[in-house]
Amino acid sequence: MKKLLLITLTLFLINQSFGKDFKLLSPDKKTEVTISVDSEISITTNYQSIKLFSLDNISLDIEGENFSSGIAKIKKERTNSINQKIYPEIKEKYKEIHENYNELFLDFKSDFSFTIRAYNDGIAYRFNTTFEDDRIVNKENFNLHFNEQDSIYLQKSKTFNSSYETPYEHNAVKDVITDGYCCLPVLVQKSNGTNIIVTESNLVEYPGLWLKATGTSTMKSANAGYPESFKYEGSAYGQGQVKKHANYIAKVKGTRSFPWRIFAIAENDADLITNTLVYQLATPSQIEDVSWIKPGVVTFDWWGRRNIYGTDFKSGMNTATAKYFIEFCSDFGFEYFLFDDSWSKQDDLLSIHPDLNMEEVMAYAKKKEVKIMVWAIWNTFIKQEKEAWEQFEKWGISGIKFDFMNRDDQKMVEFYYDVAEEAAKRKMVLDFHGAYKPSGLRRAFPNVLTREALIEFEYNGWTNYDTPKHHNLLPYIRMVAGPMDYIPYTTHNSTKNNFRPVGDMPMGMGTRAHSMALFVVLESPMQMLPDSPSDYYKEKECTDFISKIPTEWDDLKVLQAKIGEHTVVARKNGDNWYIGAVTNWDAKSLEINLDFLDDGKYEMEFIEDGINADTRAIDYLKKTKIVNNGETITINLAPGGGWIARLVKMK
Repeated sequence: MKKLLLITLTLFLINQSFGKDFKLLSPDKKTEVTISVDSEISITTNYQSIKLFSLDNISLDIEGENFSSGIAKIKKERTNSINQKIYPEIKEKYKEIHENYNELFLDFKSDFSFTIRAYNDGIAYRFNTTFEDDRIVNKENFNLHFNEQDSIYLQKSKTFNSSYETPYEHNAVKDVITDGYCCLPVLVQKSNGTNIIVTESNLVEYPGLWLKATGTSTMKSANAGYPESFKYEGSAYGQGQVKKHANYIAKVKGTRSFPWRIFAIAENDADLITNTLVYQLATPSQIEDVSWIKPGVVTFDWWGRRNIYGTDFKSGMNTATAKYFIEFCSDFGFEYFLFDDSWSKQDDLLSIHPDLNMEEVMAYAKKKEVKIMVWAIWNTFIKQEKEAWEQFEKWGISGIKFDFMNRDDQKMVEFYYDVAEEAAKRKMVLDFHGAYKPSGLRRAFPNVLTREALIEFEYNGWTNYDTPKHHNLLPYIRMVAGPMDYIPYTTHNSTKNNFRPVGDMPMGMGTRAHSMALFVVLESPMQMLPDSPSDYYKEKECTDFISKIPTEWDDLKVLQAKIGEHTVVARKNGDNWYIGAVTNWDAKSLEINLDFLDDGKYEMEFIEDGINADTRAIDYLKKTKIVNNGETITINLAPGGGWIARLVKMK
């Protein structure tokens, strides 16, 4: 222990010449962070002796407090070094996460303190306060400086009322248009290939973090103001949005920890996919018994527009159609059926569609061992919260998909936390749509299995945004923050030339193998299927294959990775491995080294692009071969193509 303390203390140096400077090294010593404390806090981060970025004007503007004078005197400096393992309740990437960081804690003579950590794959800092009384936070500040040559991937929003569903833009940082705001996470690329993800974690009772472009290589922090008035006119979808924000951002308890500001560092593109800092920096599970939380696959009735066929009843929002969906889940071993939009009145969750006998449906689902979820507009739910919880419990509902929040001000962040906590008490899982990015809630409440905050499959109904290139951006940007409800595996596959938006029967850009491979490439402990069960029955070979793909993972290996170009990942569950590969609109021939396999032989069942997949995207071939550790295989991907494999350990 004494040796560990000695090693730790040597990482931190103090310079008394002007204010105070502290140096903090990552455990592997590749990242060096200089923290300067004077009238403000500044940070400079170097990676392998090359400057990555710097921050200044790091401050917390609290009403009635002078931050600059408050940090002028340091009462205590404390250092720490942690090297331990975390065992996630829900295995999104890994069954265990290696947590290793060096930490500096500065306790000021005022009621402010500051903590910064250096990991091998990033840095993070946060404020703490110890005021006796509740306080108002006027603003949280930082200026984030990059180099003139640095470029950035980001999503823009005109206002803070946002669903986080705009296309990624790629520009030099200095060329980002200054109107509106930039959603997190953002990805900054250095000219030497190093990547930086900016995001946050442990977001509790506080507004989400955004960035504001300045027309230079500097970006500023921004948060939505505290909501003062709301919209309740018009469609139920838009009710509860903010009409007016206050000129302050939060009302907080005087003694609290503020969210972590994360700057993840990836030496190469592959390291972005393996980053787990958002999870590591979140509050540990608040649920004592998590055994009831069941990840899995969901079929739902909205996007396929209940376009079933080959039945002796008329499809629609009715009992017979619901049973058909449930039977489909049972036939393939899928865990959940979700009643989406229209199962009840949009503004009244207690007014059930007249053709739907919920008690009969629930009894049938129980008989078939299928769990039932329901969709709800968040504002409608809030107005009927007590009655809705009671009714859902009475029916035996296993989960809720909340939608159209489209905000991340403090009051909305509190809604997420409150419903996660209440759902856990009732043993219900959650999926958030119309949502802000993952910011740690899923670790505190593992029943929060997935969320949107991305352009996903549904956008094929009215735009051309959801492209194979987009699929090769998501793993490196949005997925770094946490699981995402993309909704993979459609049977309606399209080439680039043949695609068109069709609202009532959407198609997906890319080949059949590409669409299926997204099941492995894109992470979510809860995966949703967009098509009608009739389509999946018709394509039984592919559906059988998908039914054998898990949604939790013990291990992850990134085999090929190039942002916007192609992505190949291998994931392990038990003794078996699963590989997914996708490309953009360029055909690719890629080599895959199977050196990650354990000793012994594996039966590899795989689906690849058919020879005509470049002109008919549904064309695929299913094959089987025996492989072993150390073998190298070549996969050929059509334009917008893919490849998916299941490797079963042979006895």
